[in-house]
Amino acid sequence: MSRICQLTGKRMMSGNNVSHSNAKTRRRFYPNLQTKKFYIPEEDCWVYLKVSTSAMRTIDKKGISAVLKDAEQKGLICLED
Repeated sequence: MSRICQLTGKRMMSGNNVSHSNAKTRRRFYPNLQTKKFYIPEEDCWVYLKVSTSAMRTIDKKGISAVLKDAEQKGLICLED
């Protein structure tokens, strides 16, 4: 599975390592992704999502239903099966 947050779409960024001598080499900045189980009361089921820690904070603030609805409107997920 790729290193992309399923709710926010955060993905790897690239940049430079800069040494003390100011030599630059390429590096990658990975998002802090966690696999977490969430309960959706409207559907009465549990789902596993690979989400960033910032998405977890958003879920705590807004609720899982609102965050899933926003992600569907942005086109990140498809809820209808």
